[in-house]
Amino acid sequence: MTSTDGDARFVNLMTPARFGRIELRNRVVMAPMTRARATPDGAVTDIMVEYYRQRAGAGMIITEGVYPSEDGKGYCRTPGLVSSDHAAGWRRVTEAVHAEGGTIVMQMMHVGRVAVAANKAANAETIAPSAVAARLRMYTDVDGGTMQPCDPPRALDGDEIPAVIADYVRSTELAFEAGFDGVELHGTSGYLPAQFLSTGTNHRDDDWGGSVAGRIRFFVEVASAMADVDGADRIGFRICPGNPFNDLHDDDPEETFRALLAALDPLGLAYCHTLRLPTGPVDNEALCRQGFSGPLIINDSYEPAEANQALAEGRGDAVAFGRRFITNPDLVDRIAGGHELASTRADHIYDPGPQGYIDFPTRSG
Repeated sequence: MTSTDGDARFVNLMTPARFGRIELRNRVVMAPMTRARATPDGAVTDIMVEYYRQRAGAGMIITEGVYPSEDGKGYCRTPGLVSSDHAAGWRRVTEAVHAEGGTIVMQMMHVGRVAVAANKAANAETIAPSAVAARLRMYTDVDGGTMQPCDPPRALDGDEIPAVIADYVRSTELAFEAGFDGVELHGTSGYLPAQFLSTGTNHRDDDWGGSVAGRIRFFVEVASAMADVDGADRIGFRICPGNPFNDLHDDDPEETFRALLAALDPLGLAYCHTLRLPTGPVDNEALCRQGFSGPLIINDSYEPAEANQALAEGRGDAVAFGRRFITNPDLVDRIAGGHELASTRADHIYDPGPQGYIDFPTRSG
């Protein structure tokens, strides 16, 4: 649980916390956000180092999604953690954040079927639990920028799945080699773990599908294997029951995620990170609070006053901010001082280069 004892009414965004072995100097978490500034082969760039350094005032930064294998990449210019060269690049990021007194966690993101071949390495495949194509179009840098339909995935054979889990393990090892304080398993947004969980994308009739127990197996085994690298108290996970993003559907998300949380809770993971869906079929904050006994990060469109109220009510132990961190690199200082926040409106969100990325001013400069 968190390191703060006593009445929850006295917990606010500026209260320090400890999630497993991960130390947070405040409870303002920077949410993972795809920004598409890596090189085509997934390497960290100089502007990425500066971007994360600027936002090191967060109690904890969760990086943009990072692919753990070439098969796991889906979007253009997203970063990877597949090789020691990748790890060396990320070490520049972690050292910059740590030099500012910050904490940073890597988000591990295998996209599964949410992919376009034009964004992948030449020898990479698009894989999924079942051969169900995502009804989506994705941006590529081909011909100056084009939208292309997602590729039909190849269904994994049962004996191939342990190798996919091993990719997560190797990438977790590289994350710790790179100096990250923890690793977050991305289990929502329609990506591979969510594809295994959901009835709409998992049509398997073997031990990796069918029943709820079969459909949660991949997620649980990945989390457990990642925890074995250097302790469960450095591993978090992100879920969003009922999230339809990226053409995802599950017949009974509450049943699925109650079973998943029941299986994950005994592992002693560092935290659970969930997004609220105001019009969704499940109260995600309540479900995760009931089903997971460790710290809970809550997320999605919170403003500081509402976030402080949520912490005081015990609905979460930290609050993640996304868009606010894009235009307010000094977000924590602004919240702490009661200062006005810059608008969340921004151009060039996914464009290459520094514009709209590292050129937002702080109050002091």
